[in-house]
Amino acid sequence: MYTKAIVRRPGRNFANGITTSNLGQPDFGKALEQHAAYCEALIMCGVELTILDADERYPDGCFVEDTAVVNSRVKVISRPGADTRRGEEEAISRVLAGFGPTESIIAPGTLEGGDILRAENHYFIGISERTNTEGASQLSAILGKHGFTSSVVRVEAGLHLKSDIAYLGNGNFISTPVFSHVAHPANTIILDPEEYYSANCLRVNDYLLIAKGFPKSKKKILDLGYNIIELDMSEFRKMDGGLTCLSLLF
Repeated sequence: MYTKAIVRRPGRNFANGITTSNLGQPDFGKALEQHAAYCEALIMCGVELTILDADERYPDGCFVEDTAVVNSRVKVISRPGADTRRGEEEAISRVLAGFGPTESIIAPGTLEGGDILRAENHYFIGISERTNTEGASQLSAILGKHGFTSSVVRVEAGLHLKSDIAYLGNGNFISTPVFSHVAHPANTIILDPEEYYSANCLRVNDYLLIAKGFPKSKKKILDLGYNIIELDMSEFRKMDGGLTCLSLLF
């Protein structure tokens, strides 16, 4: 059960962040509206929000998920793989210091939270352009000390592991075909090509947050009996972001 979440508002230079989407320039005003709706949804799910102001030194700073891996037992401060994002984790580290034990990924390790998928007490750690083998090894060792198991998954294409797969709870996953091997096929919703973006879902207590505009995946999720909240993510999608990217939940 999540009780707390950390989010950071987008800055006016949000459009200067890293993106490969080729979906055009995000509308800042619209991004603020979508971010506010996201915060309201988290509150509806029963979590207490810590909302950080935008830090325009870091155009990608609203994607706080990448700065840490957090659970009720330990908070692990990451070391982002993108040079322009190094430093984002410092403010997050100060906030998390009040919530129990913290550890850090150190050089030469790199690790971003978007590559870390938790399914109950097991963590899948994606090796990608942003998370290297050393970073994965450090995280695995830290998690092991706190009673979690972990395994490594190669991310051959795409930004992060969670760009293509999410754990929905109750033993169920949703995934693009590339990561359909991670869980048992009977427990995995495999997405159609035109709806791959909808793989990035976020389970928050009794609700599942899903991206708006993907009717096929929505129907499959509803058929499994989940309570959903649909959110428009258009402006964050333009910057390679999704639902999980915008918060740290613990």
